[in-house]
Amino acid sequence: MGLISILWGIVAMVWMVLALIPLVGITNWLLIPFAAIGAIVAAIGMAVTSAGKRGRAKTGLVLNCVVIVVATWRLGLGGGLI
Repeated sequence: MGLISILWGIVAMVWMVLALIPLVGITNWLLIPFAAIGAIVAAIGMAVTSAGKRGRAKTGLVLNCVVIVVATWRLGLGGGLI
């Protein structure tokens, strides 16, 4: 679960960088739920693994939360359209 959440977070991060381009920002409406699913997978991964092996899941959770925050900020900056 941890590895899946990291890979999900990396894909979301690349998508976020592309969505920072003007006129492509509308894709943030799809990016936020995508990253939220990655954060949920990471949270499940943290719940089912032992205390010593939660590093990957924590990293995936942080990546996805950063993407959600930046994408939300970008939507607010562009008025939700651009």
